[in-house]
Amino acid sequence: MSKVSHIEPKDLAAALKEGRCVLIDVREPSEHRSARIPGAMLHPLSSFDPGKLPCEPGKTLVIACAAGGRSLRAATACAAAGMPATNLTGGLAAWHKAGLPVDRG
Repeated sequence: MSKVSHIEPKDLAAALKEGRCVLIDVREPSEHRSARIPGAMLHPLSSFDPGKLPCEPGKTLVIACAAGGRSLRAATACAAAGMPATNLTGGLAAWHKAGLPVDRG
């Protein structure tokens, strides 16, 4: 099994602010519309294809979902396809609990 790294919400917030990562949200469109981490790009797990993800040289690929389970599956699929990926520990729930900003609507 390919190894997946993990990132905590506050570390992700710093990486996003500094432009060091690309954030992918693997929840479904209705979930993404209702609440999302600012800057997250939607690529639902239901139609997930690592080959269709944006790759930006020098940036870490971070995968997020609601609680961390779906994003771990997606990050594992990325790693198996030769694309190193990082899972957001605890997903949007942990992000929100850490008091970090959420876009809505």
